[in-house]
Amino acid sequence: MVRIILAIVVIVLSGYSLITQTFELMPYYMFFLGALTLVTGLAELQKDRKGFWGYMNIAISLFIFFASIQAFLMN
Repeated sequence: MVRIILAIVVIVLSGYSLITQTFELMPYYMFFLGALTLVTGLAELQKDRKGFWGYMNIAISLFIFFASIQAFLMN
C-alpha cells in the first residue's frame, strides 16, 4: 500500500515537471523516489530473499536521499 502511494506521488510530481518544463519540484520527487526505493528494498529483505537486490535497493535509496538533500541545498 505504501509503495503504491509513493509510486503515485512520484509519477504525479515527475509528470507535472515534464509537462510544465519546470524543475523546481525535482528535490521533492527525488526524495519520494528514494523513499519508494527504500521501501522496495526493505520489502525484499522481509520476504526472506536476502539476496543482492534488497541490499542494492537500500544502497541506491541512500544515494538518492543524498542527491535530493544536495538539490534542496542548491535551491
